[in-house]
Amino acid sequence: MSTDRPQTIAPEDLPEVITGFLTAHRAHDAATALGFLRPDATVTDDGRTHRGAPAIEAWMTRTAGEYTYTTELIGAQRLDADRYVATHHLEGDFPGGVVDLHYRFRLGGGLIEDLRIEP
Repeated sequence: MSTDRPQTIAPEDLPEVITGFLTAHRAHDAATALGFLRPDATVTDDGRTHRGAPAIEAWMTRTAGEYTYTTELIGAQRLDADRYVATHHLEGDFPGGVVDLHYRFRLGGGLIEDLRIEP
């Protein structure tokens, strides 16, 4: 069992692999974003899990054109050596119009192996 406790960190203190992914994701640059993921990575968003680069690329391409929104990284936490949370505030033309989403990352081998996006 880990003795680490969750700690709030500055968003700029997130690991480079996470900030690189988030920057590429915001820019709708799936090819660059995939470079930060393990080949067998999983992404769970809106209750659906996408496994592996082809499925994740299809998810990124679909979600990029689904709604128009702005996003702002408003917080970050380090849960342990391999798990981080990046909190984003979104505003746009999606149902509800405003939401704070938690991007829950698990790293493995220096890359992202799992990402869960949830309110």
